[in-house]
Amino acid sequence: MNTTDARRVLETALICAPQPLSLRELGVLFDMELAPDTIKSLLGDLMTEWTGKGVELVQVSTGWRFQSRPEMRAFLDRLHPEKPPRYTRAAMETLAIIAYRQPVTRGDMEDIRGVTINSLIIKQLEDRGWVEVIGHRETVGRPALFATTRQFLDDLGLASLDQLPALDGNEVSEATLGTLDFGALVAVAPEDTPPQSPLLVGDDPPTNAG
Repeated sequence: MNTTDARRVLETALICAPQPLSLRELGVLFDMELAPDTIKSLLGDLMTEWTGKGVELVQVSTGWRFQSRPEMRAFLDRLHPEKPPRYTRAAMETLAIIAYRQPVTRGDMEDIRGVTINSLIIKQLEDRGWVEVIGHRETVGRPALFATTRQFLDDLGLASLDQLPALDGNEVSEATLGTLDFGALVAVAPEDTPPQSPLLVGDDPPTNAG
């Protein structure tokens, strides 16, 4: 198979795939006869070929996929005007802490935020597939250690945690993730917005509340 045909096979598979495809999965297309480096080179050629179009080829945590460019969202949203899930600022700040300080316990998160964290917030992030328990800290009570998932990276179009924006000093907050492409994924509820469901409640009272 020549290079042109190989690119066409890759292009077709990636366009038709419902999920990102790993290098190993792409290798199966060629009965594993193409080396991973060769496939990477062909993928690089495809990325160049799609430059300037409304769709781009990107590498995310679990593999490669075609996706619409951010500037196309305003037009595509007209086809599917459903509102994205709403998350409180407390939920987004909790997610930011996990992303930048992982692995962390609930107690670690509460120390950083200075307030107790409603367990429903963590459950919401788990249900969304963005965080998971990866172990337990060997201390009293063996608290669960939380970390972000590959799904979290895929949803943001990132290949690794190294691509997260740099912290402004040492502060971790909801605003830290503001430069990422969350617009198509979530809507952040204003702090004074009444909760829409049990999963959208805010924090419990501060730990030092009298």
